[in-house]
Amino acid sequence: MNILVILPIAAGLLAGWLINYLADALPNTRRFSQPICMHCNTTFSVKEYLSFSKCPSCEKHRSLRAWLVQSLGLTTSLLLWFQPHPKLGYWLGLFLLVYFAIVFVIDLEHRLILHPVSIFGAVLGLGIGWLLHGLGSTLLGGLGGFGIMLIFYLFGMLFARVRTRKMRAAGQEADDEEALGAGDVILAGVLGLILGWPLIWFGLLVGILLGGLITIPMLVIMVIVRRYKQDAWMVFIPYGPFFLISATLIVYLPDLLSALVPK
Repeated sequence: MNILVILPIAAGLLAGWLINYLADALPNTRRFSQPICMHCNTTFSVKEYLSFSKCPSCEKHRSLRAWLVQSLGLTTSLLLWFQPHPKLGYWLGLFLLVYFAIVFVIDLEHRLILHPVSIFGAVLGLGIGWLLHGLGSTLLGGLGGFGIMLIFYLFGMLFARVRTRKMRAAGQEADDEEALGAGDVILAGVLGLILGWPLIWFGLLVGILLGGLITIPMLVIMVIVRRYKQDAWMVFIPYGPFFLISATLIVYLPDLLSALVPK
């Protein structure tokens, strides 16, 4: 084995650890803190956490997500090493994917896009967007992504109010579910900086379509297991992960989508 391959292996392992750690710590403490067991809140030592040891207190094993993230981090690092992004290269390309993965995991598990993470993403997105397609397209993309998603967000607020009114009229307890959150709006602006204009609108469209492809099977399953309710069509899903998948495809696999991008 070429000794240089040790570098992407080490970087991939580090990327997986970082994603897992931030996805475990930030949603719970909102700061860099010592990792804890998700089952009993027992504190892990650094050695226990990095070695994926089971909890010393409740003896629960680490989650499947932790193992998947670690495996994907290693695999992605090796793929980027042998075929780096033509403009971002290996290191910046890996760094961007680590950021995407952190936002993806936190939003998928907690339906939460943290503002400090979004601010960091805006700085990162400005630099990467500038490198990929210049300052003008980057700024227009950020503004366009934010503006487009803000319109959807306002419609979502109206939709949520109508839904709440219907639930109360039917004698049901209203909840605080939102079709879209403010974090989705900010994330769209961050992705707009990265993708630039006009690609951001295409990225959002692909993300919405991906979300729809997941929602429809969910409703079908609910019907099959006889858990369908009158308002089941109002099931809300986090759209952030789908926007991130879309952005990843556009940045790293442009040939896959080039036929659909308007000239």
